[in-house]
Amino acid sequence: MIRVLVCDDQAVVAEGLEMILGADAEIEVVGLAYGGAEVIDKAGQTNPDVILMDLKMPGVNGIQATREIRKEHPEIKVLVLTTFGDDEWVFDAVRSGAAGYLLKGTPRDELIKAVKGTAAGEAFIDPVVGSKLLTHVAGSAAPQETTVASDLSEREMDVLRLLAQGFSNAEISGTLFLTKGTVRNYVSAILAKLGVEDRTQAAILAIRHGLAESE
Repeated sequence: MIRVLVCDDQAVVAEGLEMILGADAEIEVVGLAYGGAEVIDKAGQTNPDVILMDLKMPGVNGIQATREIRKEHPEIKVLVLTTFGDDEWVFDAVRSGAAGYLLKGTPRDELIKAVKGTAAGEAFIDPVVGSKLLTHVAGSAAPQETTVASDLSEREMDVLRLLAQGFSNAEISGTLFLTKGTVRNYVSAILAKLGVEDRTQAAILAIRHGLAESE
């Protein structure tokens, strides 16, 4: 059972998300929070696997809450809910350790899929959010010389390039003719060698250092 804590300062949104997620047999909504300070407290009390986090909230916002939760409870994954125009907030959420980014209004099935995937260690990024994020990172500076990938094998580099282009494990599996289990193992090895916590951070590092380009 996947334990989910929902945080949104609008009660109707939080309760709607609770209804959607609670209808799935594999998900248990363990609590609702209506602000950043409250979700920080409830994260320790309810021990969720995933927190569905709003960004723009009065007082302690979702960025600050995500940063504090990831510091105190690194095992908890934070899945951010954002709106189309929240670019800078999303960039800050990346730096704060959020594991995925979805637009508010994401269809029910996609939301449930994202929550389950996040709990399993995958990164779910709405294509609109991902496009803005990767464009921002790619345009923020020219590729830097780096030795961060010197420990990666040739096949791990292939996986990293596709990961940085937004490919899911299943898509990488099909493209490189590898089993999904093998791809998961490669991704885990890549994260460890790069010293990052999740796929999003690995993708950003790859793009920033010019490692995402096809050869």
